[in-house]
Amino acid sequence: APAHLCFNDESVTLITETSAGYPYFLQFICREVFDIFIQQVQQGDTPSVPISSIVAKLDTDFFSGRWDRATDRQRDLLCVIAQLGNDYEFSVAEVVAESKNAATKSFSPSHVSQMLSTLINHGLVYKNRHGKYSFAVPLLGDYIRRKHVTYGPATWPFTIPTPV
Repeated sequence: APAHLCFNDESVTLITETSAGYPYFLQFICREVFDIFIQQVQQGDTPSVPISSIVAKLDTDFFSGRWDRATDRQRDLLCVIAQLGNDYEFSVAEVVAESKNAATKSFSPSHVSQMLSTLINHGLVYKNRHGKYSFAVPLLGDYIRRKHVTYGPATWPFTIPTPV
């Protein structure tokens, strides 16, 4: 008889929150969880969601390839944007102001505008309305803060939820 695996409410919440509801991330995380659940059940273990290792795999399999598309200076800009902590929307003026706190050379408004245009073409940023931009995919800011930001507060708004 085929076995059925069910995610409990805590697992569903953890997966939904970690994925930010983004369809690709939901699919990616659920596939990983399903494969891990099968292994855990076959070994006689209680199924759990190892979200930290899944996020690390998402970093490697999804975000690092996108990060590699950017030049060093574009990466500096992406780090400044991630430091804003508002991944949903930012302006050139906010980026310029934040860049004055960066460990690298600050950015002028014209340089930020020019680089954002290039980052749009690379699929890393998009313009969502007049004068306002966002990262092209959710969680990109979290990835940058986890892996690449070298200045700013010691703690971030993003934390990897405790496994269920």
